[in-house]
Amino acid sequence: MLLAAGLWQVGEGLYIYAKARLAQQFIGHAWDRSREQGAPVRPWPWADTQPTARLGVAAHGIDLYVLEGDSGRSLAYDPGHMTRTALPGKAGNAVIAAHRDTHFSFLEQIRAGEELMVQSRDGGLRSYRVREMAVVDQTRMAITLDSRAPTLTLVTCYPFNALSPQGPLRYVVTAVAVGD
Repeated sequence: MLLAAGLWQVGEGLYIYAKARLAQQFIGHAWDRSREQGAPVRPWPWADTQPTARLGVAAHGIDLYVLEGDSGRSLAYDPGHMTRTALPGKAGNAVIAAHRDTHFSFLEQIRAGEELMVQSRDGGLRSYRVREMAVVDQTRMAITLDSRAPTLTLVTCYPFNALSPQGPLRYVVTAVAVGD
């Protein structure tokens, strides 16, 4: 009985891993088709999101698709763009959220001055320089949405490697476009 339970758990873990890897293939394909067609393409027919940008951080070997929306369903697959904010790579403040233990785990090592790259769906590339990192209480968190300089704000839960899945603290990384 114990062996069967153990095999069941291993199988569940492999299933989740395989599902995540397959989803990345579908999201990448949707990204390519979106860029070719100049319009959003969903990664699978029942998806309620589509890739809207790519985020790269060369110093940490990061290359991520950014999905539209920051619901739990989107964040399970990739970082999510908060829809009420500027589009990533465009004027204004684009806010992107992701889980601290998966896609944004690298934020624990990020430092001021590091470069982030964003590619928008239209192919435009914009470089950002990390200006600051802060730990804030989510109930008191205020992110300026209408910034004069093109800004990129990355948000994840804090502390990193916490055992509980939720908490009141957020880790916020703010980066400003280079050359603006």
